[in-house]
Amino acid sequence: MKNTKLNYVLNVVCRWAVGLVFLFSSFVKGVDPMGTTFKVQEYMTAWSIGGLTFEWALSFAGFLSVALICAEFLVGVLLITNAYRRLSAWLLAAMMLFFTVTTFVDALTNKVTDCGCFGDAVKLTNWQTFWKNIALDVPTVWIVLTRDLRRKRRFERDGLVLIGAVAAMLIFEMYNIKHEPLVDFRPWKVGNKMIEEREAMNHLYLRNLETGEERTVDYRNGDWASVPDEYKDFERWEIMSSTSDDPFEIKAPGFSMMDLTSEDHAVELLPAEDGLLIATVHHIGDLDEAGARQIRMAQRLAEENGVHMVLLTSALPEEIQTWLYEQDIVGLDYLFADATAIETMMRGNPGFMFIRNATVISKGRKADVVMEQGMQALAPEE
Repeated sequence: MKNTKLNYVLNVVCRWAVGLVFLFSSFVKGVDPMGTTFKVQEYMTAWSIGGLTFEWALSFAGFLSVALICAEFLVGVLLITNAYRRLSAWLLAAMMLFFTVTTFVDALTNKVTDCGCFGDAVKLTNWQTFWKNIALDVPTVWIVLTRDLRRKRRFERDGLVLIGAVAAMLIFEMYNIKHEPLVDFRPWKVGNKMIEEREAMNHLYLRNLETGEERTVDYRNGDWASVPDEYKDFERWEIMSSTSDDPFEIKAPGFSMMDLTSEDHAVELLPAEDGLLIATVHHIGDLDEAGARQIRMAQRLAEENGVHMVLLTSALPEEIQTWLYEQDIVGLDYLFADATAIETMMRGNPGFMFIRNATVISKGRKADVVMEQGMQALAPEE
């Protein structure tokens, strides 16, 4: 490739365009490495090549998540700072080849419905993700072709950039693993109202007795008068069935709070005016003694402040009952939810969330901190 000014300017534009995308992608994943770990595990469970499966590597998902995010951030930094141009160009090419092939297979098979390339910050369909990668492949090719333009040897400076980028992202990821994500892109973000009341809709499923034609008629709030008169002629139309939409929508797909009879209490509990403290345990087998102490503390604080507390877990009934007995925890209500839904609420195991009027007031891994923040929200304004 000729070392012309135009070629170099195009190289700069391509490096900055791709580099900024990589920096954004690595940041929104680095702020929640555990979420990326769950996505890597989903790929390992869903994918296979011939008869080869990848479930044997599930225990390495956390390491792979941290390494992938760190590599993505490193490539973004190297591209923008123009450091280690050959290394960054070939790393970029290898990563884009991997991402493009993976997302193309995803788009065809839909085995994993969301690649998680932008974490929880931006959701794309599989085809949108694939075409996004195709768009990035174009400047990637140019970056590889022009990797040697106007090259100046600056090994000391480039080395500092590389070491600094890796160290910065590793520290950032470790902080977000130890704590809840520094920036929360999930539905259960502090301040979010989790239940939306909408207009109730009723649906009639009708069959014409003369022609056999089937028709669906929608009407609002049980207002039978709003149904067109022609469909009230029961000599012509037969009602096969009717349904009603739930007027309450929880803004977290798949979330429920089931009791032992499979009755969902989410809509009943979340709007509590006096506050609701939820302790989340997505894997009971991974709960250590420190976690058990946090739950005991939470129960004591809730009782002292007159706040209803619920333990939400994905464990089997006999597992949670045995665990509560072994920990000598008495009188604590427990409900059940899917592990993925709980992990979406809180990454910690256990985690704690204070909710009032269906709004997330506080959340974290320390029961006393979450409770204190919740009680401050309940205190009357002076």
